[in-house]
Amino acid sequence: MIEYVRIHHVSLAVRDLEKSKRFYSEILRFREIDRPSFSSSGVWYAVGDQQLHLLEHPKGQTLRDQGIDTTDGHFAMWVQSYQKTIDWLDKNGVHYEARPESVAGFAQIFLLDVDHNIIELSAEYGS
Repeated sequence: MIEYVRIHHVSLAVRDLEKSKRFYSEILRFREIDRPSFSSSGVWYAVGDQQLHLLEHPKGQTLRDQGIDTTDGHFAMWVQSYQKTIDWLDKNGVHYEARPESVAGFAQIFLLDVDHNIIELSAEYGS
């Protein structure tokens, strides 16, 4: 039997590592952590108890080139405040789709990174 503890990390392919690092470090404010010296280019981030790994695709390709489609694959992060997150995204000119009263049972914000990877930011209603 497999006994799962938690998700350890999510990996995303990116086209331009430096451009992606600016987005994840400066806009989303993820904390960069040490990454082993693999032969590939990438960066690792700590996000709470989990990690996000960005891997520069050697052919400059990623799977998506479209806008926000919430039925497509994505990763979700729980945030402390829905409104403060909206305010931050607005201040930084990030396009998003807000669902403050989602049928999911919590507020949702969907956005794209620079390579069209979908990110969901979720919070308690009214936070």
